[in-house]
Amino acid sequence: MLDFALITASVCALLTLAFLATITRKTQRPHRRRFAVLGMTLTLLVSLSLITGLGYRFWYTHRPLPPAVSQQLFEGVTFTRELRTDPRSLVINVLRVDLTAPGISFMVTPPEQLEGGFHLRARTTSQFLKEFGVQLAINGSDFEPWRAHFLDYYPHVGDPVNVRGFVSSRGATYSTTRLYLPVLYISANNTASFQKPSGDIYNAIPGFFMILKDGKWDDPGSLDVDPRTDLEPRTAIALDKTGHTMILITVDGRQPSYSEGVTVQELSGIAADFGGVIAMNMDGGGSSTMVMQGKPGESIVLNSPIDAEIVGRERAVANHLGVFARPVQP
Repeated sequence: MLDFALITASVCALLTLAFLATITRKTQRPHRRRFAVLGMTLTLLVSLSLITGLGYRFWYTHRPLPPAVSQQLFEGVTFTRELRTDPRSLVINVLRVDLTAPGISFMVTPPEQLEGGFHLRARTTSQFLKEFGVQLAINGSDFEPWRAHFLDYYPHVGDPVNVRGFVSSRGATYSTTRLYLPVLYISANNTASFQKPSGDIYNAIPGFFMILKDGKWDDPGSLDVDPRTDLEPRTAIALDKTGHTMILITVDGRQPSYSEGVTVQELSGIAADFGGVIAMNMDGGGSSTMVMQGKPGESIVLNSPIDAEIVGRERAVANHLGVFARPVQP
């Protein structure tokens, strides 16, 4: 329906442009000629906007799929991109991090002391990766304030925000709200666990709810979304049965014919497919982003984020989970 409306509007604008051009050529009266030229200019701008929108819409619904890959990115870190067509078009991005590999360590976005009781300035995941020098990063927890009106969205990059849930960055605890939310704890020696820290609290990052327990769907109960029907981009963190491998997952969504998104229950199954036995759902939707370090000062986005319906646009979010890792040795 939107495609038909864009085509119709584009054709009408071009016909109007042709009509005004004819008037401009034939009229001898200066005021009419000026009026026609002004009309031509405005119509040309409208036509270009409509044609650009139509071109974007065509690309948006006919994008080529990325290649399926499985490769080692850093010491102890492998990346897998899997493409699925069942139950719909899906692009799944998975980082497997060996917690015992030399050089592996973690960082949750550290706090700042800001006016108004805020602890963080909103950043994109790529900005976080560059600023703190981590090699890999995903978006983190739910946060506030947030609104998504087209002409009045919040936060912009740099706007003050707070995380919902218990958060600690390398021993600095800066949020203790909504303690009922599940938390992933990562100790200084890379012992990872949900709900119960191992020793002193070091890194801690909260999610929305647990989705996988003992390798099976863990129904979170009453939610604002239907865990079996609502399709969205998603982010999750899982651990394998040994507890020595962390699995970071994003599933792209809101992109017809490319990747349409998954339900929360489907996300649970994907975590299990990649070896997870326990998993937590993180902030998703337009926030879901996975990035890696490329050349010095460069970030490479591994998934296809979509913020404000713009493919490839990263949302500024409150916190992130970053991974330090060594280059692959020959």
